[in-house]
Amino acid sequence: MAGIYRTDIEAALQWWRGREVPVAGWTPQDAVAQLSTLLALLDRHQEVECDEASMPAHFRDPWLAWYDSLPDTPCIAICSTSQGDALCKGCGRTFAEVQHWPEMSPAEKRATWRRITAEGTAWRFNRYAERAQERAKPQR
Repeated sequence: MAGIYRTDIEAALQWWRGREVPVAGWTPQDAVAQLSTLLALLDRHQEVECDEASMPAHFRDPWLAWYDSLPDTPCIAICSTSQGDALCKGCGRTFAEVQHWPEMSPAEKRATWRRITAEGTAWRFNRYAERAQERAKPQR
């Protein structure tokens, strides 16, 4: 099993701080308290991630509510792995990641998202992002 990284827990905490209504049975206050406690435990043990499989539900559930608010897949419907590439030019995932995506756990998917975002070489992060910015510019 993959680990849930501190950066994702921090992102979930910020997301919950912006909520005003309960989500998935959690009030924002309770979720913030649980995720803050989890971050304090990571600090205390000098860890940067927690194990997804053994994480207690009172920590995992508010994190999963945040996770469910994110796009599931990095796919932009330009899959070069179907053409034999080992790494998709569109989304940046490996052939194995594309193939096994439906079976991957939330933490495994987030690890993939972190990697492709850090690499920033996939078209989803450059070619198509640049086109979107060009369209947003005011026309003269």
